[in-house]
Amino acid sequence: MTLTTSQVQPGQTLPLMVHPDENGAELTRFARAHRDQLDAALIEHGALLFRGFGIDTPDRMAEAAAALCTELFDDNGEHAHDAVAKNVYTPVEYSATAKLLWHTENSFNHRWPSRLLFASAQPARTGGQTPLVDNRRVWRALDPQLRSRFAAAGVTYARSYGTGVGLDWQQIFRTGDRAEVEGILKENYFEWEWLADGGLRTRAHRPAAVRHPGSGEPCWFAQLAHWHPACLDPDTREALESLFGEDELPRNCFLGSDERIPDDVMTSLLEVYEHCEVSFDWERGDLLLVDNVLVSHAREPYTGDRTLLVSLGDMLSFADVDAVGTD
Repeated sequence: MTLTTSQVQPGQTLPLMVHPDENGAELTRFARAHRDQLDAALIEHGALLFRGFGIDTPDRMAEAAAALCTELFDDNGEHAHDAVAKNVYTPVEYSATAKLLWHTENSFNHRWPSRLLFASAQPARTGGQTPLVDNRRVWRALDPQLRSRFAAAGVTYARSYGTGVGLDWQQIFRTGDRAEVEGILKENYFEWEWLADGGLRTRAHRPAAVRHPGSGEPCWFAQLAHWHPACLDPDTREALESLFGEDELPRNCFLGSDERIPDDVMTSLLEVYEHCEVSFDWERGDLLLVDNVLVSHAREPYTGDRTLLVSLGDMLSFADVDAVGTD
């Protein structure tokens, strides 16, 4: 079996498109035959788009994911845990009329998937693309002084559960036992505080950039666009700050332990993401394999029905990678 690849668009190498061989081998057998080549291509390009293999059902997705990952993850409270297939999720619920901004999956946690898989069971009528951004490019494109500050200080993610905004802690941790939750938080290097109203507030300090465990390349690896209030639409931000106050927002992030990240820094970061972004239109049966350290992803607004299947694989933690130091 031969490995046939092409560019999604001329001059665009992210993602690299992979096609069936001349015998039309199904993806599970194809992936196992070419695993070493595919792994090398993933590190080089950051994401692979398998087109023509017909991965458009949960069962096909489960089989393909098992062939492309060493181990799959089946316990992610951040995702709706619909039982579509073993180790296969549906995406987080988010308004179809708004763009879901760029992020590296679960990088606010101590442990996170190193591989993400997305399969298009039903493309949207319009829009619904999954834009990709090379985190190596993001890191190089940041202002050098800002890059040094993030490398030295890292990022703290602050989150309050039980506010009526977002999921409750019982949903995220899949238990109502506080002692069990505290054990999970301790194991994953969170600070926490139980609130008088039964809610939970957590803080977690993480690196802002890490070296890829395979190539050693420095990569931006933070999820600020989903945590900083500057990335909310103005009406939502005003309502949340009026309701909770600037210091008690359901989500926020800081440079180091508690230094506020100015809005203009976030504007600069979003401009870098936008400049580095590449995109493609989904076709039914497409499967996208993403290296979660090398590449951030987003989601465009869409119309019509859209069904994307998600699997997470090959978990790593910040103990498995080196944080990027100051220049």
